[in-house]
Amino acid sequence: MITPTFKLNDGNAIPVIGFGTFQIPADGSTYDAVKMALDAGYRHIDTAQAYFNESKVGKAIKDSGIPRDQIWVTSKLWLQYYDYDTATKTIDRTLQKMGLDYLDLYLLHQPYGKLTEAWQALEDAQKAGKLHSIGVSNMTPKMWKKFVPGFNVTPVVNQVEFNPYFQQKELCKLLADDDVRLEAWAPLGQGNADLMHEPVITKLAEKYNKNAGQVILRFENQEGIVFFPKSVHEARIKSNSDIFDFELTPDEIEEIRDLDKGKGIHDPDAPGVGDALLNAYDVHAND
Repeated sequence: MITPTFKLNDGNAIPVIGFGTFQIPADGSTYDAVKMALDAGYRHIDTAQAYFNESKVGKAIKDSGIPRDQIWVTSKLWLQYYDYDTATKTIDRTLQKMGLDYLDLYLLHQPYGKLTEAWQALEDAQKAGKLHSIGVSNMTPKMWKKFVPGFNVTPVVNQVEFNPYFQQKELCKLLADDDVRLEAWAPLGQGNADLMHEPVITKLAEKYNKNAGQVILRFENQEGIVFFPKSVHEARIKSNSDIFDFELTPDEIEEIRDLDKGKGIHDPDAPGVGDALLNAYDVHAND
């Protein structure tokens, strides 16, 4: 497949659909899943330090035989490493672990701690050519307003929870003002059965001869969202990308918009979240 792209505010073009590797273990499963995704035509792979599988992702990319400049690779910096010097060293470490000369996109994984120092490290690594684009993740409107105006470089993306039940409408308006692209984690609601069986979703799936997941992903694509469906099953990996041969009508888009509950499974603004994540684990414990 030829994956469509969205243009970012720094001029780079990001594939609209990526393959997510969250919670795929580095026991061979990640390598196999990424290889299957690349074989199926995906050209955008999303990983992170805290996924513990960067090296397996890098090996799968190398072994695919696909030219490096044809694959968009994203990783993320964990918040234990946000002080400037450590962040700078960690970027180099990630490139070394993945066997790459550069990353297409690098994100601050969580919006807590020494965030300003970490962002400066990303800006400097971008100037050095190690990172082509830089962005953030899990930033709420409140956090965006607090931190981003002080950045020298505006993030190209904010990767947050997004699906028909949680459409981040306030955040979307805020990001649009800065021409920032929203990326969706949990684009299918992490397999929420209620979402998959919503009458409007099942009705459209029948109309277009698609499954519920394909209808949801097509909705998100038409809303301008970049998303990362995750699977370790070849048939599902393929079907998740088979969404470009139909188009939802404006009325159908509105029907799905009406499913929004305005609340997700994760609230970055909740008290104690930053401390809990900081103490959750050491991403280099097994190095």
